[in-house]
Amino acid sequence: MSESRLRITDRILWILLITGFIGHASVAGEPGLEVRWNKRLLTISGSSLPGPVEIHYLEAYCRAGSTDREWGQTVIRHRSTLVDGKNNGKQIQIEDRLDDGVVVQHTITAGTDTVDFLMVATNPTQVASAVDWAQPCVRVDQFTGCDRKESRELYPPYIRQSFLFFAGKPAPMPTRPWADQARYTPGQVYCPPAVNRNDVNPRPLSKLVPSNALVGCFSADKKQLMAIAFVPCQEIFQGVITCLHSDPRIGGLKPGQTKRIRGKIYFMGSDLDKLTERYKRDFPEDGFRK
Repeated sequence: MSESRLRITDRILWILLITGFIGHASVAGEPGLEVRWNKRLLTISGSSLPGPVEIHYLEAYCRAGSTDREWGQTVIRHRSTLVDGKNNGKQIQIEDRLDDGVVVQHTITAGTDTVDFLMVATNPTQVASAVDWAQPCVRVDQFTGCDRKESRELYPPYIRQSFLFFAGKPAPMPTRPWADQARYTPGQVYCPPAVNRNDVNPRPLSKLVPSNALVGCFSADKKQLMAIAFVPCQEIFQGVITCLHSDPRIGGLKPGQTKRIRGKIYFMGSDLDKLTERYKRDFPEDGFRK
């Protein structure tokens, strides 16, 4: 199928989704979600989901100045430990210790149709930390029904089921224009208005500026959506292993300083208006809106 015909097909599907002509799946009365963590792999499962959602949690902690720099020079190495040994499916506590001495406590809580994240980053040292942001890598292959083998294409199939927001309105991927030049390709990075464009992932950087921290995708049957948001947000990133990122911003830590970052993953019927309402309620000040 030609690129122009694909665009027309994408637009028709998008109109059907946002106008509600494709039915919504109800999760009312369904058992809640569960979370498990092992060796930096967080797994979200639930009877209402098309399949387990895996997250590389956390993939990396990063320094500023990252947009055009070798990735190995950006990453601050860290060690992860499961603090709450129960790992009972409902709440997990993880402790990350960075090589520069910073300690990050994570509390991950599974609800009925959301998973909540609380990150508390503390610098107990006498030296300022350069940690600027972090990367939870949310893999959406099972949710979207798309094969990881095609994830390194310029327009991998899963992005045609993905979306983010501009000027307060949902917009489908691939966005136009679509950047294709960077130190590493492919992929697509969207930088929030309050973040320096020199401090994001070294993948193609879009000229478009998102209006909130949400990025998400529709399930293979188009009846459900999954959406991710971390606030403050460093970047929205469409990655190369069938993954989506709303990456949490830390912004450095002075000696003795503590910062809190919140995140949430939503699983719900494919109703973007309801998603927007919930997001505004959950994150009344997300750093995007003036």
